[in-house]
Formats: sequence, C-alpha cells, structure tokens
Amino acid sequence: MPLSRIVTYSPAYTLVPTYECFNNCSYCNFRTAPGQSPWLGLAEARQQLKTIQGQGVCEILILSGEVHPRSSRREAWFEKIYEICQLALSLGFLPHTNAGPLSFQEMQQLKKVNVSMGLMLEQLTPKLLETVHRHAPSKVPELRLQQLEWAGELKIPFTTGLLLGIGETPSDRIETLEAIAQIHHRWGHIQEVILQPHSRGQQQSFDAPAFDAYQLRDLIVKAREILPDAIAIQIPPNLIPDPNALLDCLAAGATDVGGIGPKDEVNPDYPHLKLQKLREILEAAGWELKPRLPVYPQYYEWLTSQLQQYVKKYLNRDRERVF
Repeated sequence: MPLSRIVTYSPAYTLVPTYECFNNCSYCNFRTAPGQSPWLGLAEARQQLKTIQGQGVCEILILSGEVHPRSSRREAWFEKIYEICQLALSLGFLPHTNAGPLSFQEMQQLKKVNVSMGLMLEQLTPKLLETVHRHAPSKVPELRLQQLEWAGELKIPFTTGLLLGIGETPSDRIETLEAIAQIHHRWGHIQEVILQPHSRGQQQSFDAPAFDAYQLRDLIVKAREILPDAIAIQIPPNLIPDPNALLDCLAAGATDVGGIGPKDEVNPDYPHLKLQKLREILEAAGWELKPRLPVYPQYYEWLTSQLQQYVKKYLNRDRERVF
C-alpha cells in the first residue's frame, strides 16, 4: 500500500504520577487540587506495567499534573517522574513524558530516559489568560514557547499541539501554527502537531460546545500548508465521533491518530476506539492502520546510545511497524 494511505498510531499505556495540579484550567477533566490526590508509587507503577507486558504496548506516556516550580515538593515530584521513566525502560518500554513546562535542567535530565517528550502550546493568544487560563500560571504562552525552544536546543524529539474551541479565533489558530513552524525551522525537532478538538467533559466548568469536526477538517488543510512536510498532523479519533468526519480529516492531511490505549486520561469521558473497530473504519475507506514507535526515524541518532539500543530491540522484533 502506498505510504500516503497509511495511518499510524502508537500502542500506548498512560502512567499518571499525580493528578494534582497547581493550574486550574476551566476546561480540564484531569486535574485534582494539590494535596487531594496520592502520588503513584513505584511498586504500583511496576504492577501496572507488568500487566501489559507482552500485549504489544511500546509507548509509556508519563502524563502528570504540575507541582509549582517554587514548591518544596517540586524536587520530589521530578524525581518521581524520572524514576517512573527508568522503571518503564527497565521493563522494555519506551517512555514519553508530558508534565507541563519544565526547567532547562529538568529537560536535560529527562532526555536521558525518554525517547521523546511533549507539551501542548494550546493557543498563543494572551486573551485566554483572562478566561479559561485565568487560574493557570503555567499556560502563559511565553513559558510554553520557551519549552519548545529548549527542546530544540537539547535535541529532544518533541510533540506539541493546539487545543481547539476554548475561546480562540481562527486567526489565533493560524498564529499558533505559524509559531510552531518557525521554531521547527530553527531546530528541526518537532515530530507531530496534535489538533485536539475541545470535547465537553463532566468535570470541567467551561461552558462551550464541542469543537466542530468539520471545522477541524478545514484547519488540517491550513495546517498542512503552514507546517513543514516532516511534521505529522495527529488527530484523536475518540474525540471525532462521526466516522465520516474522521475520514475527512485524513483526506485533508492528518496522518496519525496518536497513542491508543486503555484510557484517555485527559478526556476520560471519551474512551479510545477499539483497535479493530478503528481499523475497520479506515480499511473500508482504503486506509491502513499501522503501529509506530513514539520516536520518529529521523531522530534516532539524537537519542543516547542506551536509548538507541532499546529502540533497535523494537525494530528488530516487530517488522509490522512503520517505524
């Protein structure tokens, strides 16, 4: 099948070091207040990972709520994330961490135990700091842009993206896409851009409808014009309930459907489609769904020699993957 008719996904499992977060975004369905959620212990993390060994999972997404950078608990929080990454590697998985804005030194450390990392830009317009991000200090656009710059400087393969339908305008979306393209032109490190439609959940206070999937199709066309060809456009199929809309998004230029696992921790009200069901939808329209690693081939040489060995093990034993 021609590569242009292949849609990729990452067989993934999510570990959450903590749900607590000092931000309080009004659209969030993930967060608990600081002190309200116990942190994930290493023994429990090990037990969870042991249960998925041999099931085809390669990516462990370490997705964490944020402890304030000046908190006395920040060091312990960071050590917890680092140790979970080490544990995942020791059990044969490939970690990808998304834990909010990090310091340069924190990113430098996590590069040693992650094959890729991520942080959503969401939207760069500062007006959201007066609305959905009014109680979210780490959503200041400059902080998140700095993270992308540091990732490039450190040669960390990186995923970023936009959250759509949270009060931004169409021109705001274009501005954010253009900023991502500019940063990638400087460093060449962005693997994927996620276009994530807002989907209303039970926990959020933000009162707005779900982002229109057909608007998403049109934005994908524009994103494909703005972003370099090397950057994959990723869409979450569980947030696009109409199969025809999903297929329209692929025809418009999306090529990846992200990590597929037991639970979408960010959108818990929207379970991932079963792989077989997703495959049937795609194959009926002439698309082939293929697994991939959480690091793209052009970035293998950026990894430490130890991480390269972990990647090679996957490549050698699973010829069904695209990469």
